[in-house]
Amino acid sequence: MKRIGLIVLAAFIGGAAAIGGYKLLEPKTAQLSFQDQQKVLFASNSKVSSAGSVDFVEAAAAVSPGVVHIRTSYSGGSGESSPMDMFDEFFGGGGRRMQRAPRAASGSGVILTSDGYIVTNNHVVDNADKIEVILSDRRKVSAKVIGKDPNTDLALIKVDATDLPVVKMGNSDNVQIGEWVLAVGFPLDLQTTVTAGIVSAKARSIGILARTQDQPTQQEYDEYQRTGKLPSRTNSSIESFIQTDAAINPGNSGGALVNANGELIGINAAIASQTGTNVGYGFAIPINLAKKILDDFRKYGEVKRGYIGVMFAPLDADQAEKFQIKENTGLYVTDVVPSSGAAAAGLQKGDIIKKVEGAVIYDSPDLQEKIGRLSPGDKVQLTYLRNGAEKNATITLKGDNTAGVSTKTASTGKSTGATIGKLGASFAPAPSALKTKYGVKSGVVVTDIQQGKVFDSIDIPKGMLITTVNGKAVNSTKDIEDALPSSKNGMTTISGVGPNGNYTFSF
Repeated sequence: MKRIGLIVLAAFIGGAAAIGGYKLLEPKTAQLSFQDQQKVLFASNSKVSSAGSVDFVEAAAAVSPGVVHIRTSYSGGSGESSPMDMFDEFFGGGGRRMQRAPRAASGSGVILTSDGYIVTNNHVVDNADKIEVILSDRRKVSAKVIGKDPNTDLALIKVDATDLPVVKMGNSDNVQIGEWVLAVGFPLDLQTTVTAGIVSAKARSIGILARTQDQPTQQEYDEYQRTGKLPSRTNSSIESFIQTDAAINPGNSGGALVNANGELIGINAAIASQTGTNVGYGFAIPINLAKKILDDFRKYGEVKRGYIGVMFAPLDADQAEKFQIKENTGLYVTDVVPSSGAAAAGLQKGDIIKKVEGAVIYDSPDLQEKIGRLSPGDKVQLTYLRNGAEKNATITLKGDNTAGVSTKTASTGKSTGATIGKLGASFAPAPSALKTKYGVKSGVVVTDIQQGKVFDSIDIPKGMLITTVNGKAVNSTKDIEDALPSSKNGMTTISGVGPNGNYTFSF
């Protein structure tokens, strides 16, 4: 009896020591990166990491509980960008009637930690007044934005919940073309949906983030009217998408792209389609790029991005001919930013970047993704050609002087231009520089939109350049009034142009 008592006492002491040790170490996990925090979780949780075999059933079962439905709502104010703007370019909006942007929208997200950190796309939550997350057990919880980055289209949100299922992060560097992958999300407002396909390309740049950033603001158009000068912009977007033919549709944004082992390798972001639904390819942000961005969100609330400090043009046969060089691979340095890391390391205009950290560079995403994973102060080794000789340089990345500045630009207040009441909009003659930019001979700029009126109801944005009304060229508000039908039942067709191409609105 005495012996049994000693055994029970020893067991009790051992258990207490284990619990005490865990509690002692527990606060430190909050300081770990998302990847290291997951290593602790999956090392002690065999159930979550059970999808080890190449089996779609097991992978889908392991991942689906950790992919959530995100629903957002927006105020009715005019001039705000729609959460679906990212899709319009790839859903064939150009040249056809644009549909009314929703005052409520939905997307997907992936749970990274059991205490409620969730990754999604920036365009899913940007400008949202309210964000709700529907968990796998049908609970509905509110979420707050921890950080978002239009340069990568990533966002981190947080819900107040515990013991949530987590999707295990994988290694997107190991992804191979032809490898089977699953896309998991909430497309077309359906419940959890799993589709399969293969990786059809890597390091793919499709230009969608750069075009989204190029969207002019009301303030910039007001400046056009005063000075006739176009804004100067620097493209700081990072696109190195994993391309897949797994079916991805509206609502999949922010969802998971996983390998056959159930490991998260990408965050679904966009599709290439002429119809608005899946008839083409899907594009996902590599998880290895996302890891650094997400850790920055949790630590700083924003991205601390490092820059080399060069401007470049990817080389091919045509570019090689243009620059009168023999090399047709690599990145041709067109300029070096003064006082940058590249300038300090001695890089010059005309150098050709061939490798980064020993990896061969074929196109801009090969460099941008690797640099996008680093922070100011980090060092990176570049191999480049100068006059046919191969050289190496170790570059210390420098920070962005504009880091921390909000990407959302407010309207300047009163808008200029005459108002046409029946359309619920104000217009001003387009400056010649703007017409030259878009290659048109006529046009007026939409300077203001009244809530609840015609332009607001069909979601014509402020800043759009209107070129024709009912087929007639317009250069003033009088031209618009003359072109409008006198009958209330008459059809009106308005054509215009913007950074995303040509548009036609009929009402």
